[in-house]
Amino acid sequence: MASRDDQEDAALREERLKSTLWFHLGQYIDTSLLSSPSSSTSVSNATPQFIAALTELVYTHIASTSRDLEAFAAHAGRRQISTADVLLLARRNEGLEALLRGFVEQWRAERGVDAPVAAGRGRAARARGSDGEDNDEGAGAAGAVRRRGGGAARGRGRGRARGMAAAAAGRARGRGRGRGAG
Repeated sequence: MASRDDQEDAALREERLKSTLWFHLGQYIDTSLLSSPSSSTSVSNATPQFIAALTELVYTHIASTSRDLEAFAAHAGRRQISTADVLLLARRNEGLEALLRGFVEQWRAERGVDAPVAAGRGRAARARGSDGEDNDEGAGAAGAVRRRGGGAARGRGRGRARGMAAAAAGRARGRGRGRGAG
C-alpha cells in the first residue's frame, strides 16, 4: 500500500513541476514576444500547443540531465552532485563549459575557496598535470601510448565492428545470416 502512495505522490510532484514549468515558460515567451523589437511584424502570441510541446521538451531534457548528473556522482562514489559533475556534463558544449568554469572560479574567489575548478581526477588528469598540459609523468608508459593513440591499445574494440560490417556486406550480396537460409 505504501508503494502506491509513493507512486501517487511522485505523479503529483511531476504534474506540479510540469505545470510550474508550463507557467514560467509561458511567461518567458510572452515577455520575449512583447519586448521583441520586431514584434509588430512577427507572431505576437504563442499557442498553448506550442507551450505544451516546449514544456515537454524542456521537462524531458531536465530529466535526462538529472539522470546523467546522478550517474556521474554515483560513478565518483558520491551521493551528492558536485560542480565537477555539472562541468563534466557541459564538456561537449565549449561555450557553456567556459561560462560555467568562469562562474565557478568567480564564486570561489568571492568566497575565498582555494580549490581550483576540477578538470578531472582520473589517470588522464594526473597525466595532464597541474598546468593542464599533457605530460608522461604519472600515467606510465601505457598512458603515454593511450594518449598518442599508438601501440596495442589502438585497435582495441574494433574487431566486432569489422565483423558486423562484413556480415552486413554478406547480407547485401544475398547471403543470408546463417547456413540454413539458402
